Amino acid sequence: MAVGAKKEEESIEIVKPRNDKREYRRIVLDNALQVLLISDPETDKCAASMGVGVGAFSDPEGLEGLAHFLEHMLFYASEKYPLEDSYSKYITEHGGSTNAFTSSEQTNFYFEVNADCFEEALDRFAQFFIKPLMSPDATTREIKAVDSEHQKNLLSDAWRMSQLQKHLSTKGHAYNKFSTGSWETLEVRPKARGLDTRQELLKFYVENYSANLMHLVIYAKDTLDKAQTLVENKFHEIQNIDKSSPRFTGQPCSSEHLQILVKAVPIKQGHKLRIIWPSTPEIRYYKEGPCRYLGHLIGHEGEGSLFYVLKKLGWATSLSAGDSDSTNEFSFFKVVIELTDAGHEHFEDIVALTFRYIQLLQKSGTCKWIFDEISAICETAFHYKDKIRPSDYAVNIALNMQWYPPQDWLVGSSLPSKFNPGIIQSILDELVPSNVRIFWESTKFEGHTDMKEPWYGTAYSVEKITSAMIQEWMAKAPNEDLHLPSPNVFIPTDLSIKDATQKTAYPLNLRKSSYSRLWYKRDTVFLTPKAHVIIDFNCPCAGNSPEAVVLTEIFTRLLMDYLNEYAYDAQVAGLYYGVSNTNNGFQVTVVGYNHKLRILLDTVIERIAKFEVKPDRFSVIKELVTKDYQNFKFQQPYQLAMYYGSLIVHDQALPWDEELEVLPHLESDNLVRFYPQMLSRTFLEFYVAGNIEPKEAELMVQHIEDMFYKGPMSLSQSLFASQHLTTRVVKLEKGVSYYYTAEGLNPSDENSALLHYIQVHQDDVLLNVKLQLFGLVAKQPAFHQLRSVEQLGYITVLMQRDDFGVRGVQFIIQSTAKGPKHINSRVEAFLKMFESKLHEMTPEEFKSNVNALVDLKLEKHKNLHEETRFYWREISDGTLKFDRKELEVAALKQLTKEDLIGFFNQYIKVGAPQKSSLSVLIYGSSHISEHSKDKSELGEPDNVVIEDIFSFKRSRPLFGSFKGGIGLVKL
Repeated sequence: MAVGAKKEEESIEIVKPRNDKREYRRIVLDNALQVLLISDPETDKCAASMGVGVGAFSDPEGLEGLAHFLEHMLFYASEKYPLEDSYSKYITEHGGSTNAFTSSEQTNFYFEVNADCFEEALDRFAQFFIKPLMSPDATTREIKAVDSEHQKNLLSDAWRMSQLQKHLSTKGHAYNKFSTGSWETLEVRPKARGLDTRQELLKFYVENYSANLMHLVIYAKDTLDKAQTLVENKFHEIQNIDKSSPRFTGQPCSSEHLQILVKAVPIKQGHKLRIIWPSTPEIRYYKEGPCRYLGHLIGHEGEGSLFYVLKKLGWATSLSAGDSDSTNEFSFFKVVIELTDAGHEHFEDIVALTFRYIQLLQKSGTCKWIFDEISAICETAFHYKDKIRPSDYAVNIALNMQWYPPQDWLVGSSLPSKFNPGIIQSILDELVPSNVRIFWESTKFEGHTDMKEPWYGTAYSVEKITSAMIQEWMAKAPNEDLHLPSPNVFIPTDLSIKDATQKTAYPLNLRKSSYSRLWYKRDTVFLTPKAHVIIDFNCPCAGNSPEAVVLTEIFTRLLMDYLNEYAYDAQVAGLYYGVSNTNNGFQVTVVGYNHKLRILLDTVIERIAKFEVKPDRFSVIKELVTKDYQNFKFQQPYQLAMYYGSLIVHDQALPWDEELEVLPHLESDNLVRFYPQMLSRTFLEFYVAGNIEPKEAELMVQHIEDMFYKGPMSLSQSLFASQHLTTRVVKLEKGVSYYYTAEGLNPSDENSALLHYIQVHQDDVLLNVKLQLFGLVAKQPAFHQLRSVEQLGYITVLMQRDDFGVRGVQFIIQSTAKGPKHINSRVEAFLKMFESKLHEMTPEEFKSNVNALVDLKLEKHKNLHEETRFYWREISDGTLKFDRKELEVAALKQLTKEDLIGFFNQYIKVGAPQKSSLSVLIYGSSHISEHSKDKSELGEPDNVVIEDIFSFKRSRPLFGSFKGGIGLVKL
């Protein structure tokens, strides 16, 4: 029986983008649940997101992390669907994904799934908010999962510094809390007080999960009327206790927490300055956008800006500014500056120049033309917004629903439209010395602090700073020319869609020469005024030694550095560029509105052609690159395992420590000599897609060819046939298990990690789909068994792997609970258990999984960026199967359960004769004592322990490459 709901779309018109064909309707169920229905007949996936207006701020005293723990527990099971993990299994088997997160004032649950399975998935989802089980058995296991998540965060500077800012606030205020929870807060301390965590959890759920505090977004393929009926039937049973929305009044920072300088010791090398003011929440004035206006100016990077001056002085490498940690009651305006070593020594000057820029804004008054420019940029961005994943879209709107009136649920704060100088001035008046908190992070403070933050153990000290001190600093600071930005010339004015005379399903090889190859794909699907241009500079000299790799990286970063003040306006206006090093050279990408894209691209190319090395900037970039290499050892252990895995199987990969070793000896003169050598022989691979005509694309390529190869001062010559390099992959021997063991690089990190990689085959349509089907069928059972049941670690993943067309599958697990050898044995135990599950699979289950994979493959690209990423991968790997999806779907439809079992028995099964596996075992500090014993035990028959990576690589054959010479499709 359908239950009534108020339909309110007649009275409220929801503002939506001009190019958005989707339909929207707001309804309120009888239990006061507010719902936004979205109908998109073109979608392949349907989605739902439930925002519950209760988060970590509502945690009871002494039960820190309870809201987050509840988020974990709801996923397990419900009275209607009591089988543990059946919800996640259903979603995964039907081409979907699901997740949740807890923020300060909201907990959000979401999923997406194939459209034809949406109704049942939605029913399972709804039961979490009606009658969840939260079994006693799952409680202890999931507290361990929460603790494992906390262990993962312990050595993260982002988490540590965020908690330190909270710690230095008013005790008893919600902002002061520790939000994620741990074994200590959810098990040890409650037990010591005689509390039963599960009972507290049930109580918290009953008292807070009320329908009137919930906001639901439904993204459906059906009509709005059908979606409404579905929601009314599924969600009307959620209880409504008419609970008042939690409010956390009062400012989190009293006078003792203002006018302070906090010196803190981070984990990673480097120096960072956070200048913070408690401020009026932007949410109250979202149409006036005062923080957006001030953030735009204080965070500007063009000539005359604060960052421009700090960069010119050699003191800063990045700067951002804006509203942060915002609620209805309080907010913080933050300026975050990454400092160089020299900048660290000029701390007072940097603070002074920041306040001097704020003083400039006070004197200049609020400029209408600047507000109008911001407003125009925001309006264009809103109306030409790309489609994104349905679940991401649903989550974004569910978050907005808690804060904004219904007509602005899609807009949020993204359309400032009311110019109000008084409101902007009132926020500016809050950015004063008497209201400031300065957090200064540097490893140089090690041994010079006297306090520790209790949850993460961050070392810090606090000093008082007065307005008078800051005034003194301002008087002594360098007298630099700070001024407001000039009008932005990159704002697009021509947003017309060009007529496409020729419709092509796949990229065309439009132009070919000994210097370059142009792939072109006209946009006839998304019909937005945008384009995507990729230029791959294939330079054999760029990757042939550690020195060459490092110099190429410094070159690309210097190029970005030089372009910044010119091209920053382009980024603000929605035109993005990037220059990055690749395995065999470097790559230029320009993406965004096509109207002025060519102007930006020509400038980037000109800067490459006329590149000069400025010794002062070289020193700054070298310092940055050095710190990045030094900070390599602070990666998460699972990332280190993935690094070693790639180092072992990628033929030309070089180790980070060799690159770090050569760095100190490289000077600007080395780059002066290296740059012309790098570009002396090069081949350019172009991909041009979007709202650009073929002739435009060809002229673009011709212009760049002329500049590099044909001018009086030409830099480059075409590659010799022997110089067309490819990245090749080491072929692991069949029937052999390889092991590589290493101790973690950070002695403070207790986490160990395992990468268990199974190499299967080189790109082949039939084998691809068998491997993908195995991955789909095994993914959720692996997560459930290894993460939920055995609690090996929060990070537990089974995923596909593709190394330049060589396909495989890998398990990645990070753990403090168990050592990597034990984890590896549990992966093998899972594979043995999974073998019987594979045989027990019913014909219906097999067909359902095949259909899910077919739907996944037939899913349309949602935007130009997604489409470009797909086709560029085919081009860069050399596989060129632009019709890959269609070929693989045809193969999938022919598969039988016996084919899948045969594949498993041949390539995946423990002990399979054709199986090639590589296990990378990383030992954290809590398991380091097991390392040598484990290593000696691994060397059994048919096991090979890799002692020296490079000797091993030299001893193994390589897979052939798909990349041929000029114009060749395959070797």
